[in-house]
Amino acid sequence: MIETRLRKAAALVLALVLPAGEALANGGGYIGLLRARDLSPFGFLRLDMRPAHAISAEKGAWAIETELAYQNTWALSPEVERYLSALPSRRALGSAEFDAIRALPGENYLVDLELAQLDVTLHYKFSSHWGAYATLSGATFQGGFLDSSIEKFHETLGFSTFGRRAVERNEVNVLYDLKSTQSGAFRMPTDGGFLDPTVGLRYSSYSAPDRWNLVIEAAVKTPLQGRRPFVSSGRTDVGMQISLQRFFKRRAVYLSASGVYYDGTMDTPRTQTQVVPTLVAGYEQRLTALTHLILQGYASKSVYSRRETGLDDLLKNKYQLSLGAYHRRGRGLLSFAITENLQNLNNTPDIGFQIGWAYSPALVRN
Repeated sequence: MIETRLRKAAALVLALVLPAGEALANGGGYIGLLRARDLSPFGFLRLDMRPAHAISAEKGAWAIETELAYQNTWALSPEVERYLSALPSRRALGSAEFDAIRALPGENYLVDLELAQLDVTLHYKFSSHWGAYATLSGATFQGGFLDSSIEKFHETLGFSTFGRRAVERNEVNVLYDLKSTQSGAFRMPTDGGFLDPTVGLRYSSYSAPDRWNLVIEAAVKTPLQGRRPFVSSGRTDVGMQISLQRFFKRRAVYLSASGVYYDGTMDTPRTQTQVVPTLVAGYEQRLTALTHLILQGYASKSVYSRRETGLDDLLKNKYQLSLGAYHRRGRGLLSFAITENLQNLNNTPDIGFQIGWAYSPALVRN
């Protein structure tokens, strides 16, 4: 039901934005950082500030922006990896395997799932420097379809499959046996739902930036429907982001720093109230007048502390790298990106994809 609603919403948005017009423009023709959020199951319910775009518009301009993101997560503790790697054949995990994992020494966890999220954001510029936006989102959880491709990719390059070959493909397996919580499920307790909406303000130091721009944003995530497991923390988060943008003739560089007051969650595993810092850096290259390449890196603090777990993989910072492209078509902008985890492989998705479309009738020709 939720997946059907998301598909209908995506179809409606695309139907609204298909008409073509003049080319997009801004103070240098640049688009800015990919508008992607962290889709890791470890802290997914918190507010995550979207990296700032670089498009400028006049007072009264509006825009609609959509992103459909999809990720595959296979994350597990070292003891669970050793246990799965020793199993003689592939199988659907059941109570016997979960009991065996719980009997392993120390703390352990296994998160095996795929997640899809659709964001629809409305922007409005109410002065030459100030604007506002609101984001409505929905997410689904499932076993997915990427397990086989990821296994073959790892095997082709000679990488470890981290115990994947012992588990039935395209299933959901979530198990936590930490000092703060203990739970397990052969499927998610929910297929998904509508996430907490986010509203924000944006200030741009230049109304029509040429070489430099400084963008300051503030946002709040509000649980209008209360706490819902794996969909809403039931708590309000607030955040602020400062982005420095530098434009050259054929390239631009970006640096964005944010801090989110995260009010924690009672979900499994529980997390405490804290401030979560995030840093995003990016490089945009103009390939043609209509097509740009973007490379950006993401680093963020884990939401877990020693109170929840002593496992280093869950306590380490999260690092991700995204490679994407923008293509301008009329008054619309198509984007596509691939995101891969870096360094700490057991606290972020293995791989993620994002496709987006933005449209505004107020955008003008370069």
